[in-house]
Amino acid sequence: MNIFLMGSAIFIAANAFICLYRMVKGPTIQDRLLTLGVIGSNLLAILVLLASIFRSSLYLDVATLFVLLNFIVMIIASRYLETYRKEVDDSDR
Repeated sequence: MNIFLMGSAIFIAANAFICLYRMVKGPTIQDRLLTLGVIGSNLLAILVLLASIFRSSLYLDVATLFVLLNFIVMIIASRYLETYRKEVDDSDR
């Protein structure tokens, strides 16, 4: 069972690296912000799998804090992007 969980964690980590490439190469800021959320979700899944592999609740505590931090960062970035977009649209007129 640990081999399956470890393989799943490696697959998710590879997916996170592919998303990291897309975040750097993304054509718009919205693509980059969305990809940041996906990377956060992938890292959360990896932490939960590591908690299951090593049978340690410490990883779950870190995962909980990471989810809260990721949520707050996404809200702040979205609000900033929304405000910045309005300023750019108003200045073009």
